[in-house]
Amino acid sequence: MGQHQAITMPPVTAAVPLRRRLLGVLGGMGPLATADFLRKLIELTPAACDQEHVPLIVYSVPQIPDRSSCIEGRGASPLPAMLAGLRCLEAAGAEIIAMPCNTAHYWYDPLCRQTGAEFLHIVDTVADALLRQNVAACPVGLLATTGTIRADIYGSRLAGRGYSLILPGARQQEDLVMAGIRAVKAGRLSQAHGLLQSAAADLAAAGARAVILGCTEIPLALPQTDWRLDVARIDATEALAQACIARSLAVSVSAVPAQTATTLAAATLAAATLAEAV
Repeated sequence: MGQHQAITMPPVTAAVPLRRRLLGVLGGMGPLATADFLRKLIELTPAACDQEHVPLIVYSVPQIPDRSSCIEGRGASPLPAMLAGLRCLEAAGAEIIAMPCNTAHYWYDPLCRQTGAEFLHIVDTVADALLRQNVAACPVGLLATTGTIRADIYGSRLAGRGYSLILPGARQQEDLVMAGIRAVKAGRLSQAHGLLQSAAADLAAAGARAVILGCTEIPLALPQTDWRLDVARIDATEALAQACIARSLAVSVSAVPAQTATTLAAATLAAATLAEAV
């Protein structure tokens, strides 16, 4: 057989005059939540053609050990697997790192110490989203995993911005929030919606001025199109996506739009169809 001649591809930058910083997504925690983040990232990017979108590398490996189980002392640490993913993203040239899993931010500091890339913290992006919705220095409700709550991933960081947290009671946390999150991971979005909607209503009744969807599974079951509460809905996944777009394009995050009802409905339908088909 004859030898094949190597084909040299021109660099992408030769055809793309606009500079975009490469985003690395440390995902797979869980897979559907990562897909939701990617969809929001694409839909929210102010782009008129393919070349104006955010360049990204995605590491989505669901076999990373469970984060909540580790925090609660019932499982192996996910840090070695997360570091392996981070190294893959760095090797691919990622300049910005996003981790669309709230509970995984328990390991944010040790991960940051191992990378020279800009590593966004999801709680900081949520605090910025609260201000954009005119919710400042007040009590806010948090729907999140038990691991996220026990690790205080949100509390101390938001307190520095003037917010106090209202949390579900122990029974509601297990029977509504965690049950709802498990239902999303299993693809049962209709069941998850009823559970998580009840938990959100309880937080609003307790005085929360906004409810943070602080687990990346939760927005899949509580989309904006089905939000019936008279308090702000803060989607941590969307907030992180907006911040990533702003960093990559070097624009103010205020220049990045929120999701419209049309794109939300389309995203929710697609996610539900995918999940229910599995």
